[in-house]
Amino acid sequence: MRFLVIGSNSFSGASFVGHLLEQGYEVTGVSRSPEPHPAFLPYRWGPRQSGFHFRQVDLNRDLDRLMDLIVAERPECVVNFAALSMVGESWQHPDHWMMTNVVSTVRLHERLRGCDFVSRYVHVSTPEVYGSTAGPVREDAPFNPSTPYAVSRAAAEMSLRTFFYTYRFPVVVTRTASVFGPGQQLYRIIPRTIMFLRLGRKLQLHGGGYSERSFIHIRDASDATLRIALDGRIGDAYHVSTNRIVRVRDLVHLICDSMGARFEDSVEDVDDRLGKDAAYRLDSTKVRSELGWTDRIGLEDGLDDTIRWVDRFLDDLQSQPFDYIHKA
Repeated sequence: MRFLVIGSNSFSGASFVGHLLEQGYEVTGVSRSPEPHPAFLPYRWGPRQSGFHFRQVDLNRDLDRLMDLIVAERPECVVNFAALSMVGESWQHPDHWMMTNVVSTVRLHERLRGCDFVSRYVHVSTPEVYGSTAGPVREDAPFNPSTPYAVSRAAAEMSLRTFFYTYRFPVVVTRTASVFGPGQQLYRIIPRTIMFLRLGRKLQLHGGGYSERSFIHIRDASDATLRIALDGRIGDAYHVSTNRIVRVRDLVHLICDSMGARFEDSVEDVDDRLGKDAAYRLDSTKVRSELGWTDRIGLEDGLDDTIRWVDRFLDDLQSQPFDYIHKA
């Protein structure tokens, strides 16, 4: 099976490409920007460098060129990680999030359904479509999005449901908990905390860090995504999550402990972000029972793995942006 990965410069996309290469697959990667610094490209660190080629194509502006590439490559599986993904910033330009995550994405689906060589389309979505959840929810839980970002992701999923029921479009959806690990952008909480501790800077905890999340190592998430791509039931969605829920505040405590820093000296509480959900709790029984997946990398081991990555690339990472830079 040949794979085409849209959004291959993203953290999850680049890590998934690396996982595919390790498994011996041929992969074409597509993103709207040039490849970033190799520190953010896990597929550049692996033992297998052949079998991958990258093309810079903007989903919003170059759909015809993207489709020409897809027709030329004839991948059996297309995996789409491409999305504007920042939650808080989606309030500032909600139309940008709707254009990328809904309009351009639906246009892609409309063109893809004419490609009879594509037997699997994996749409990478998010648990934010549910809003804040009080208890573990299954894949059939109702959507209740609370931010422009979440609304845009829910809308794309709902459109895909109609494509599946009407055209039997070969879609399978993933909704993955908070991923982390080597190669993640520095504005995300775990690498940001590690970098700030290394540089002696004080970290701001929005809302005091009392929101709750499941943090899953990216290698476990990539393994689940591949299993879903190969054997997930067409038309279904799958949750990918650990069973461990932690407060962000406690997560930062763990990082401080691992790095020998005092929590009280390293953080300050600030106001929470607009519309931030208190908790996401996902029931991942389905992917475990149907596809034999299990998470293997514990939180503490995963944090140590990420600390080693920061230390390996520390000189280079200091010159990289610490904050999200929005591109329309």
